[in-house]
Amino acid sequence: MSFKHTVSGLILAGGRATRMGRVDKGLQPFRGMAMVAHVLQRLAPQVAGVAINANRNLPAYESYCTPVWPDELSGFEGPLAGLQTGLRHCDTPLLLTVPCDSPFLPDDLAARLHQALSEQDADLAVAVTMEVDESGQLRRQVHPVFSLLKTSLLPQLSAYLDSGNRRMDGWYGAIRVAEVLFDDAAAFRNINTLGELQQYEHGAPANAPTLAQVVGCLADYDPEALPVRHAQRIIGEFITPIEAVEQLALRSALDRVLAADIVSPISVPAHDNSAMDGYALRGADLPGDAPVTYSVVGTILAGRPHALTVGPGQCVRIMTGGVMPDGCDTVLPQELAALINDAGVTIAPGVIRAGDNRRFKGEDLMAGTPALKRGKIIRPADLGLIASLGLAEVAVRRRLRVAFFSTGDELRSIGQPLAAGCVYDSNRYTIYGMLQRLGCEVIDMGIVKDDPAALEAALRSACENADAIVTSGGVSVGAADYTKQIMAALGDVTFWKIGMRPGRPLAFGKIHSNQHSAFLFGLPGNPVAVMVSFYFFARAALLRMMGAEAPLPLLRVRSSTAIRKKPGRTEYQRGILGTDADGRPQVGITGSQGSGILRSMSEANCMVVLHDEQGNVAAGDLVDVVLFDGLV
Repeated sequence: MSFKHTVSGLILAGGRATRMGRVDKGLQPFRGMAMVAHVLQRLAPQVAGVAINANRNLPAYESYCTPVWPDELSGFEGPLAGLQTGLRHCDTPLLLTVPCDSPFLPDDLAARLHQALSEQDADLAVAVTMEVDESGQLRRQVHPVFSLLKTSLLPQLSAYLDSGNRRMDGWYGAIRVAEVLFDDAAAFRNINTLGELQQYEHGAPANAPTLAQVVGCLADYDPEALPVRHAQRIIGEFITPIEAVEQLALRSALDRVLAADIVSPISVPAHDNSAMDGYALRGADLPGDAPVTYSVVGTILAGRPHALTVGPGQCVRIMTGGVMPDGCDTVLPQELAALINDAGVTIAPGVIRAGDNRRFKGEDLMAGTPALKRGKIIRPADLGLIASLGLAEVAVRRRLRVAFFSTGDELRSIGQPLAAGCVYDSNRYTIYGMLQRLGCEVIDMGIVKDDPAALEAALRSACENADAIVTSGGVSVGAADYTKQIMAALGDVTFWKIGMRPGRPLAFGKIHSNQHSAFLFGLPGNPVAVMVSFYFFARAALLRMMGAEAPLPLLRVRSSTAIRKKPGRTEYQRGILGTDADGRPQVGITGSQGSGILRSMSEANCMVVLHDEQGNVAAGDLVDVVLFDGLV
C-alpha cells in the first residue's frame, strides 16, 4: 500500500523578509510562474495534500486552491512557527515541509525520507547533502526545512518554542532523527535575492556569465573567422561544473572525478622502517678504518610490535617494513655483511653510510596533508593510494549525463538498407565511444530527420534529460536554416566558423526547456571533423562540467615527412607517432587528410597540431603532437 495517503505537504512561505521587495519570495515570478507554483508542482504528486504557511499576501496564495495557514505563534518566529501551525492543522500521521524559495526540490523527496523514517524507526527524517566549500574540502550540509516528521511531535515542538528557542534544528536533541543523503545538492538550493532570481531564470547558476559577456571580452571577436584558441577560451569560461556529489565505495570510483581533496588521516609509512632485509644499527657506530663486529640482540618482523633497544656495538635483525628501533637510523643489507656467525655481524669500512636504507615516517604522506586534489580523475594507482590511507569511500562528482544524436535525411542506422545517396551513420558510434571513454552516462537519441518539429522535440527531450547535448550535422554552410533558428530560439546559442581544418562549423551555447537546461555542442557532419571538433572543443568542456582539469599535453616531435600548410588557420593532421632507425621519436601523417576519410583516423594514434601562424613543415622540423590517449 502506498505511503502517500499518510503524508501531507507544507510549503513554508511565512517569512517576512524584504530582500525581494514588498512581494513575498514565493510569489516572485520565475520561469513563467511564481516560485511557490514550481514548488507546488513538484510537491503535490508526492503527498496526499498540500497547504501553504504564509503571513501576508494571503489571497495570492489562496489562488492556488490550497489551504493557507498563517502563524499562530506571534512575534515573527520564523519557520518553526509555521511548522507548529502545520502540525496543529495536519490531518495525516506525517507532515513533509519544504521552503517556498526552492523550485528545484527532488521529485523523490517524500519517498526517500519516508523510507528512512520507516527503516530507522525515527521520528523525523531530514535531507542531507555533501558540498565542497571554498577551500576544496567536502562538508556535510543538513537541510532542516526539507524534513518529514510525525505529527505526534507537536507537544515536543511547542515545549521547545515555549522555552524561547527558535533554531530550526535545535529541537532535534530529544527525538530520533534519520539523515538521508541526496546526491544532487543543487536540488536544495534556494533563491534569496532578486539577483539570484534573475541568474537562475534561464538555468544559469549564480554568478555564471552569459555567452555575450564572455564573447565581449574578446576585442577582435568575429564569429565568421574565429581562431581555435578564442573558441576554446569562450567555451571554457561559459561552461560551469555540475554541483552534485556522491559518496562511492573505493572500487566503484575508478575513472570518476574527485569532488574534494583527500586529506591523509595517517602518515605513510606510520613509523620509520627498514627499506630491505638486513640489520638495523646506529649510524654513529659504523666502522672507520677497520671492520667492526656487532652483536645481534633480536629480530624485528614487519607488522610485529617490539620493544627492542639497541646500544653501542649492537644491531637487530630486521625484515623489510619492520619498525626501526629507537636510536637506529641505518640498515645494513644482509648481502653486504662481511661475515655473519654466532659472534654477530661484521661490517667492513665504507660499505654503507649513516642513514642508508631507512624509510622515514610520512615519507610518502604526512598525516593532515592532501594526498589527492579535487578534480583528479581517479586512476588505478590512485585507488591504491587511497586504500593505503585506510579509506573505504571517496566523494566524487555525479556522472555527467550527455545526450547525443545525428541529423540528416540521408543517414541510415546499421541494419537498414541503403538507398541511393544514403550513408550509414558512423558519427553516433564514434561519439558514443568518446563519451564512454570520458566516463559519461550516455543517452543515444538516434537519428533526427531534417524536420523542424522533430529537431525541436529532440532538443527539448535531450535538454530535459541530460546535462549536455552533442549533435552532429546541421550547422554547416548550406544546412537547413531552421536548425540554427531552433537552436537559437531555445536558448543562448552562437554559431561559429572556426579557423581550422577539418571541422570549421560549430554551434555552442546553452538551451532551456521546461525548467531544465543543458549545454549544447553542435558539431559538423563529416566523420573526421566530428572527432576533431569533439577532441579539441567538447572534451575539455565536458571534463570541466565534471569538475575535472585534464588539459591535453603537447609533445614536440620531429616530423618524418614534409607537410604542406597555409598560415592563417589551425590544422589537425592525423599522425602516427613512432621512432626512427636510431630509436628517436618521430611522427608522420597518415596520408590524405580529407574530412570524410574515416580509415585514416583509425590508423592514427595522434594529431599533429599545426598552429595558425605556422606554414609548411620540412622533414626533420619539430611539430606539436597530441596523443589520442584512448579517447579516439
